[in-house]
Amino acid sequence: MTGTETLADQAYQHVRTAIATGELAPGEKVTERGMAERLAISPTPVREALRRLELDGLIERIGPRTVLVAAIRDAAIDDLAEVEVGLRGLVARFAARHATHAQLDTLDEILDRADDLLILLKERRAQGQPTVRHLNALLDTMQEFNDTVDACAHNPVLVRMLEQSRVFSRPQRRELLLRRVAEDDTFGLSRWTSHRALVRALRAGDSAAAEQVALADSQGGLDALREGR
Repeated sequence: MTGTETLADQAYQHVRTAIATGELAPGEKVTERGMAERLAISPTPVREALRRLELDGLIERIGPRTVLVAAIRDAAIDDLAEVEVGLRGLVARFAARHATHAQLDTLDEILDRADDLLILLKERRAQGQPTVRHLNALLDTMQEFNDTVDACAHNPVLVRMLEQSRVFSRPQRRELLLRRVAEDDTFGLSRWTSHRALVRALRAGDSAAAEQVALADSQGGLDALREGR
């Protein structure tokens, strides 16, 4: 848990991710006490998290301390995904306005490292050698890229909103990515060039272009992950 994240935030994200991935199925009963025991926290933050999820339309209350996962789960997740994608676009728009030269150089350097890792991955696959360690290094590098883009926005409130709006938590996203790549070693490669395009838009100070690149990449990534769950 981050320094600014509350236990209620943690519980909210955990339950929402479980609903998004199907771990909690439509119609499944969830109790405050059971979820609190599962997360090893007190019922109070769980109660607050469930209230937020009820407002999101992801759960339906059937008793003072009991809820059901809503049958409209897919539509509600679509709404959450739209929020996340929109916020990613806004982050890119702000980054185009406020990124420093040093930050932009850092983004290029990160992508250079990612390119080297991608070449190494392809070589090891062609030789039938294990790639898990290198794949994890590549995912770490791309997370560093995304975090640096967030920092370029110089808007911590917006970045916090984005973090809280994630359809998939960071660990869940990593798990889904590894699963999809294991099934298809070309997964995600079609969107690879969008990262360079984003940096070009940021360097040009083109807010509209940066936003469009981020929107397309984020929507494509979420769609691909949700198709594979």
